[in-house]
Amino acid sequence: MVRPAMPVAVWLVLAISSSATADTIVLKNGRRIVADNVIEDAAHVTYLTPAGQLSIPKSIVARIEHDGFGYSSASKASSEPPVSAPQVEPVRGYEDVQALAVHDNAIDFAYLSKLDSDARSGSVPAVARVAAAQYAAAQFLLGKGDTDAAIDHYRQALAFAPDNIGLLLNLAVLYLRESKFTEALDPLEHARRASPDSADVAKLMGWAYYGANKMDRAIEEWQRAEKLRPDPEVEQALDKAQRDKAEEETYREGETAHFALKYNGGATPDLARGILHVLEDDFNNLESQLDYTPREQIAVILYTEQAFADITRAPGWVGALNDGRLRIPVQGLTSVTPELARVLKHELTHSFVGQKSNNRAPTWLQEGVAQWMEGRRSTSNAGALVEAANQGAAPPLGALEGSWMSLDGNSATFAYAWSLAVVESIIDSGGVSDISRLLERVATSPSTEAAAQEVLRSNYADLDQQTVAYLKHAYLR
Repeated sequence: MVRPAMPVAVWLVLAISSSATADTIVLKNGRRIVADNVIEDAAHVTYLTPAGQLSIPKSIVARIEHDGFGYSSASKASSEPPVSAPQVEPVRGYEDVQALAVHDNAIDFAYLSKLDSDARSGSVPAVARVAAAQYAAAQFLLGKGDTDAAIDHYRQALAFAPDNIGLLLNLAVLYLRESKFTEALDPLEHARRASPDSADVAKLMGWAYYGANKMDRAIEEWQRAEKLRPDPEVEQALDKAQRDKAEEETYREGETAHFALKYNGGATPDLARGILHVLEDDFNNLESQLDYTPREQIAVILYTEQAFADITRAPGWVGALNDGRLRIPVQGLTSVTPELARVLKHELTHSFVGQKSNNRAPTWLQEGVAQWMEGRRSTSNAGALVEAANQGAAPPLGALEGSWMSLDGNSATFAYAWSLAVVESIIDSGGVSDISRLLERVATSPSTEAAAQEVLRSNYADLDQQTVAYLKHAYLR
């Protein structure tokens, strides 16, 4: 998302005035807990009350409202499809196989090799055991964050049990989470042949086609899924896809190696060509800086202001959006202005950051990197940010991990400014390569803070301190 513009003095006053407000933990059952010093880790939320320090499971927390900021506790990127892995039906004796395949916090490859040899005889029980063992190994690796290795074990399981629907759908889910939409279609098509009336197959195929920019096929699959089994996630995705299709039916099209562009008839072909040229240059630059190449062609939609508001339903302060497709309002423009060029670079950065991190990069990292790549710096905000930090009003990074879409303009401005400053400090300390390595580690770590500890040797509190020191050194001397 492109950040809102607002005088620093306005949001500094708001930030400092909120520093005395207690945090509110909102539980999934609707209960609200007002507390001080709320701290999150991978599994728990810990906080202070008049009765002392208490801790609750993170799984029961809907969101945490920190000092006037209301952020979701989830850290899922907006472009990640809400797909969950269907349950695999365990074979008889699976628990015994699992215990032998994975023990002492490691995979027993000698045992897997033995099962593999046994299964080559074609014995049905032997084939079931090796498929179950490979599935157990895949689940263990997913718990460790190693998606690529888990995919390899799913493939090995499917070599012995090619028609196992659970294995096929789980493999497809992993491809979808890595934005490998075309690759996800192969196991899904196999699953369709094995189970023609599966609502799960239709749901996941809809996401695969949507990610691959095949809107008609996505709508067709989601309509099929709804007929087979009503699902709120499918209903929401279908509604969005149908709005997109209705809006874009009269749009013109353009294409390059990395982009598929659609634009309203009010936009000129020269503007469309100019945008594609700028995006290709940006693609090459980001590919070099972040050491990553997106796997699929990226969709770009150019809107009028009203169409952008109607389709995205984003807050008024959002100037452009990347929800897997780059959605850019260009009304009144006939060429690529410097401001539009910054917007394009910003939104394209989200595609790189999201895909490189397997859609696990938190919002503060997404927006901080996107602003830095577009050329923004903390020059005019440094003094206010340092003063806010000194007053205890800087938002903790843990509170900036989830969606910002519910923020008002003032809070969003503060969040953008602090996130940029944190990313600036990281790059100042170790270069853009540190950002690249951090994104790679975020893809597999249990949390972003754990990834930062491993790559940067800093937890969130360290990064906050580093940011203040950087701002003082770089801008306030």
